[in-house]
Amino acid sequence: MTDTEMRELIRTIVEPLVSHPEDVKLDLKDTDDFHEYLLSVHPDDVGRVIGKRGRIAKAIRSIVYSIQFDGPKRVRLTIVD
Repeated sequence: MTDTEMRELIRTIVEPLVSHPEDVKLDLKDTDDFHEYLLSVHPDDVGRVIGKRGRIAKAIRSIVYSIQFDGPKRVRLTIVD
């Protein structure tokens, strides 16, 4: 999977969950071991993306982490609040 496809996947999962889909922002930070996607949403939507006890965030991460990304680096998703 490429960077563009991964961004599209994350947006497809997150945008229906939030009230302000136009404020969904996704940045990429490359480190030696990870492709780290930094997800930021409108302050009113942070709770919707994280969910009770982090269940929604955990489910989103499970999907994203299960995808094979191009190259040896692993994928990490961080929700920025």
